[in-house]
Amino acid sequence: MTERKCILSGDRADPDMLVRLACGPDGQILPDIRAKAPGRGAWIGVSRAELEQALTKGKLRGALARAFKTGDLQIVENLPALIEDGLRKALLDRLGLEAKASMVLTGSEKIDVACRKGMVALLLHAADAAADGNRKLDQAYRVGREAEGTDLSGIVLPVDRNALSMAMGRDNVVHIAVTDSRAASRLRAAIGRLESYLGCATGTPVHGEQDSAGALDA
Repeated sequence: MTERKCILSGDRADPDMLVRLACGPDGQILPDIRAKAPGRGAWIGVSRAELEQALTKGKLRGALARAFKTGDLQIVENLPALIEDGLRKALLDRLGLEAKASMVLTGSEKIDVACRKGMVALLLHAADAAADGNRKLDQAYRVGREAEGTDLSGIVLPVDRNALSMAMGRDNVVHIAVTDSRAASRLRAAIGRLESYLGCATGTPVHGEQDSAGALDA
């Protein structure tokens, strides 16, 4: 498996869990969330709080200067916010794509039935979903996964219902059931990367599921 090294922590990880920073022709450093920008890039795998601290103390500039072998760099002050916005957009875009491909269900009643039938690979809740509604669907999810008595539950997303509704082109999306295992895997990756950056990751595996399964790039 290809790994990349975080220029701040020195830890190595799957690129899907890191964020690539690209250096433009004018030396401006910007996030390359999809890792598609041309040229060389540097990777970071720290939380937003850690990045902000590194930015304030000058550690980020030093790490980038070593990575790109130049001190002529322009680091925008709102880089941490740009990364968070980009990661959240990537998650919402992925949800929209899965919705268009008919890989998800919305609506509490439909989700409850699908959960109890064992048809749900991943259960998601909006950040502002009611706790009672979450508990009811979590219970149905455990029944369908034959995981009663465990702490298996849906993932509470760091995204509210308005953002989910806009992303999926549907009204009042509060809960989402992912019915395809490959779609669930893609979404877990996007959720895990955002959660990790926000500092609310819960380790491996990503909560809401049962156990299953260099610094520069060219």
